[in-house]
Amino acid sequence: MLLNFTFHNPTKIYFGKKSLDNLTPELADYGETVLLTYGKNAVKAIGLYDQVIAILKDAGKKVIELSGVMPNPTYAKLMEGVKLVKDHNVDLILAVGGGSVIDCAKGISVSAYCEEDPFETYWLQYKGLANKIVPVASILTMVGTGSEMNGGSVITHEEKKIKASRVFSADVYPKFSILNPEYTFPVPRYQMVSGVFDIMSHLMEQYFSGTDNNTTDYIIESLFKSSIDNLRAALKNPEDYESRSNLMWNATLALNTLTGLSKRQDWQVHMIEHQLGAYTDCAHGMGLAAISLPYYRLIYPDGLDKFVRFATEIWGVSSEGKTKEVIAEEGIDAMERFLKECGIVTNLRDLGATKEMLPKIAESTFILSGGYKKLKRDDILGILNACF
Repeated sequence: MLLNFTFHNPTKIYFGKKSLDNLTPELADYGETVLLTYGKNAVKAIGLYDQVIAILKDAGKKVIELSGVMPNPTYAKLMEGVKLVKDHNVDLILAVGGGSVIDCAKGISVSAYCEEDPFETYWLQYKGLANKIVPVASILTMVGTGSEMNGGSVITHEEKKIKASRVFSADVYPKFSILNPEYTFPVPRYQMVSGVFDIMSHLMEQYFSGTDNNTTDYIIESLFKSSIDNLRAALKNPEDYESRSNLMWNATLALNTLTGLSKRQDWQVHMIEHQLGAYTDCAHGMGLAAISLPYYRLIYPDGLDKFVRFATEIWGVSSEGKTKEVIAEEGIDAMERFLKECGIVTNLRDLGATKEMLPKIAESTFILSGGYKKLKRDDILGILNACF
């Protein structure tokens, strides 16, 4: 049964090979000063930086730059952006890059005029927004997070050893996002497959919940199967426009709130990975993959029918002559084989974790209650040991 819900997503998406042409008319709606936020060398290597700078200059904008945003954006980097916003009275933050750059931009947006400590206020205490917000827009160059069409912002506080997520209201969503699949062609294989598993993990966090057999589940299953097929195609030919297009749109749909409608949601895998990332700075999707296998093997008895459906509908597991438990286990085994086929990491050692880190990661993980089974600290440590 569909539960009551409200769906509102204000982000305007420009998708396709000529999508950058829409930047100029969009800029007319904002003031003089733009904070251009990006990573290290990728946007310059593909020529996108020069294109964007030319468009901004032609539009008469004053450009302030925040470069060097890292894959797991830190609170220190966020605060660099906060200082630039306040020093230059920035009117728009334009994030050019992947989800980490967009997450950082949204973090800067809400933090610049916060009178208290922003990390404590918004990422730890989850207080409501009560200050001026700087508009954000994005040009996407790597898929996975869905940050281009949601209010999420994941920030790592290095001193506190906490990687925390916050989902802000629709006011913080990017005002517009430009999605050209060609910008994703040069992304290294490791990062591409990491991003695709991030898509899959987002879908599973919403799929494995107590509200089953509604329209949203069918949407999730379709996006999941599309991600499997199109990752295989993209691995064969990284410049296959069709597969890269499908993966880009899958990522956006997987976390623009559409696939969470009428669903209880889990997100415990993400909470564990966030703390893994705080200690190792690993690629997010790879950390999710390693944790997912032992996590789902632990909880599947508590959501048995849904794991049976996952196995049969997504992985094509035959149910003939088998118990539900066997079918569910075979579905998880099929996912593990796919991860290994695609070169996705399935153990923590390869992600830089040490045995000594594991108790600290377990102790600092936020425990949620939206999934089939609420974990205890010992459960989390067991999961980490199982995938070490």
